[in-house]
Amino acid sequence: MRKGIVFVISGPSGAGKGTVAKGLVDTLDNISFSISATNRAPRVGEVEGKSYYFVSDERFGEMIANGEFLEYVDKYKNKYGTPKSSVCDLIDRGVDVILDVETIGAANIKKVMPDAVSIFILPPSLAILKQRLINRGTESSDLVEIRFSQACDEIGCARDYDYIVVNDDRDKCLKSVASIIEAERQKGFRNEELPDLVLKGKVISD
Repeated sequence: MRKGIVFVISGPSGAGKGTVAKGLVDTLDNISFSISATNRAPRVGEVEGKSYYFVSDERFGEMIANGEFLEYVDKYKNKYGTPKSSVCDLIDRGVDVILDVETIGAANIKKVMPDAVSIFILPPSLAILKQRLINRGTESSDLVEIRFSQACDEIGCARDYDYIVVNDDRDKCLKSVASIIEAERQKGFRNEELPDLVLKGKVISD
């Protein structure tokens, strides 16, 4: 059994990376979404252990000190981090994992997991991105401007990713990212044992 693959998905707010990540988990087999920890309070409709692991600010600090995160970020006065144990448990069981993280977090994950596959979700234009942020109606105009300014910085990091996918159409973008995942699963270095199994008379199925 091969180890699971870590797929790191990033993109600016409004690019649709969260929607893409959810679509991948809903449509592909043997893949799971990594649940982040946060010190902020739950929002309406969010569920503990499904949306996030909600922890106190003190507990979040302890997790940082104990090295329990693959990456963490302080954003909009709240902290978010990817627990190392849950990700490692999944990949050890052969389950692929999707991480929806910021560009800084993605770079940190690449340092500790060089085999992780990074995918950047790019908006078709800055104008469309800003309109998406406005249309969400979840932030004040000031926060929209902050997110838009940070988006420009994040887009500059896209060239550091293994793949860049433009999200001008949700279904098309989802199909492109799913194709990347399927191709990565078939790479030779991830399946070195398969030829020997065939030569030994074993029957291999997906």
